[in-house]
Amino acid sequence: MKDLYASDALGADNSDVMASFGAPGMRHSIRPRRTVIDHEDEIDSDLPFEESLPISSASAAAAPYVSDDRVPRWQDLPVATPGPGGDMPLVDDHRNSAAARAFDLLRTRLRQTTFEHGWVNIAITAPTSGCGNTFSATNLALSLSRVPGSRTVLMDMNMRSPGLARAFDLESPGAMSDLLGGRVDLGQQMLRVSDTLALGLNDQAEVNAAEILQDSATAETLLRMRAALQPEIVLYDMPPMLEHDDLSAFLPQLDGVLLISDGSQTMARHLRECERMLEGQVPLLGIVLNRARTSSLPKYA
Repeated sequence: MKDLYASDALGADNSDVMASFGAPGMRHSIRPRRTVIDHEDEIDSDLPFEESLPISSASAAAAPYVSDDRVPRWQDLPVATPGPGGDMPLVDDHRNSAAARAFDLLRTRLRQTTFEHGWVNIAITAPTSGCGNTFSATNLALSLSRVPGSRTVLMDMNMRSPGLARAFDLESPGAMSDLLGGRVDLGQQMLRVSDTLALGLNDQAEVNAAEILQDSATAETLLRMRAALQPEIVLYDMPPMLEHDDLSAFLPQLDGVLLISDGSQTMARHLRECERMLEGQVPLLGIVLNRARTSSLPKYA
């Protein structure tokens, strides 16, 4: 895997990775939010998070887990070892960095919230492309996987531009659309990279991604996957929600959404529109600020 400070996966040179995500880092809160700033044109570093909790998603939470003896269990998944040539910074390589600590804090808050509400299915998305949602999904999954005895599944549902196989420097077994459509078995498509982390990879872009996500076969496949693997959390790396309707199409399968904003490009109006799209459907668990300005970050003794 690449050195944290030597990757340009987010479109930054080496110094930008350090300055915009590493030491100055990331801000986040795992609390369902109700309002964003109303008037600013640019994202405010002190964006407040309200305390009230929205109603949980009835659609995803109400769906029962039905056991199916035909699909493999967690221990039966093929094991793969991530390679050294991943195309984005992985904070596991720098456990003492500010970025690693930020993801660990995000992990703990997410676990507390999901366990409290019985939520499992969490989408990682962004308002627009280039905000770093695949980077964030990858590193959050790695942080979750460090919890002993846990089970996390990370699914590449960004069928517009699949990126998880490159992030882990692994060869994808095939197309995510084939898995979701029931044309390949779970054991053929899913890989386990550790005792606590499994991946659903994808090697094929899909023009009709939103239609695939709305297909009843997709819902059935994901139910069978959760019943067989019994994960604590399933993270779905999704395309930008203001550029495609994929996330909207997938909302019935979700318990919550984490939104990745970019301190250099995300505008308050982008966040307002994302909240409007989610309102009354799925809780917005929080906003992760990537590439935060150094001056906006609190200092602790």
